[in-house]
Amino acid sequence: MKFGTPLTPIATRALLLGSGELGKEVTIELQRYGVEVIACDRYANAPAMQVAHRSYVFNMLDGNRLREIIEAEQPSLIIPEVEAIATPTLVELEKEGYRVIPTAKAAFLTMNREAIRRMASEELHLPTAPYKFADNHDEFIAAVKEIGIPCVVKPIMSSSGHGQSTIRTEADMETAWAISQEGGRAGAGRVIVEGFIHFDYEITLLTVRHSGGTTFLQPIGHHQVDGDYRESWQPQAMATEALLQAQHIAKEVTDALGGYGIFGVEMFVQGDKVIFSEVSPRPHDTGMVTMISQDLSEFALHARAVLGLPVPEIRFFQPSASKAIVIEGEGKEVFFEGIEKALAIPGVQLRLFGKPEVHGHRRYGVVLATDESVEKALAKVEQAYKCISYNVK
Repeated sequence: MKFGTPLTPIATRALLLGSGELGKEVTIELQRYGVEVIACDRYANAPAMQVAHRSYVFNMLDGNRLREIIEAEQPSLIIPEVEAIATPTLVELEKEGYRVIPTAKAAFLTMNREAIRRMASEELHLPTAPYKFADNHDEFIAAVKEIGIPCVVKPIMSSSGHGQSTIRTEADMETAWAISQEGGRAGAGRVIVEGFIHFDYEITLLTVRHSGGTTFLQPIGHHQVDGDYRESWQPQAMATEALLQAQHIAKEVTDALGGYGIFGVEMFVQGDKVIFSEVSPRPHDTGMVTMISQDLSEFALHARAVLGLPVPEIRFFQPSASKAIVIEGEGKEVFFEGIEKALAIPGVQLRLFGKPEVHGHRRYGVVLATDESVEKALAKVEQAYKCISYNVK
């Protein structure tokens, strides 16, 4: 790939579909190589829009508008950063010669949980939780009865845990259905009901497909609340056999999706047994810990990979942890205090995302820390987190 000068006719242009905090970091890393970045999202002043060269606000599920913008901008790269995109349009555009990251197939299959789950379980024959899909309330009730309680309910299209809940007793069923119908990115509709996996721990195995092959990062452990990432740490200690299984599963899934870029492969681990959960063909929220744990963050690796640049090595520094700053409230003005106290702790870093408003709960930042062990790094991010307060109005 040739690297042109931004804002000139010879620019290398990347069109980002989704402009949240992960897209913001991708934008910054692409700009280190002189790439002109156009940020798109459904709301104005999204984090990546604040650092991109220009932006568009529109419903990315609108295939006609999506095509209109892409044909006007003529990007070198189309980089999906969220699931809620008119992926059939991306498939058409790829056939017409546009380059979709990692591939239009990957964007299409991972747009919702159904396609990727069926691919992993029914085509690749990888171990997954038992599952059923439901389009309406009656089918949902039948699915829960077939899968059994406890089980997990998710909209087939959502992120950051929105719309997800666990049914532990029959009394939870109606609430779980209501939550699933309110939290989907495409509105109410189809859900997946999954059998509850009793696991020892869960991991994200960040997997980079690049011009030199496939590289695995050290496994990341994480803690979620109803599917919403709250803490992560690296490395997650794993038995050799379990790690090899996880790498095999990640390689199978990412090879099937194809293309270049970073993939976040989520898995459950029970002893030496590894069970596939989900995959995102883009940087992963739990991977924000890599901004402090290694020389090339997941965002830097994604930029290199999609630009066709080599990744000869990844230097891991030391055990590290991250903790999301999740705020609750209603308002358009959010301010933080105590930042100086948090950053007075050695080995601590902080990122605030600059999101424009909150309705309910929303991730607004992340605390990062390194130490001589994962346990100490986790204690350090907790200490720093407690220094920070916020107000919403």
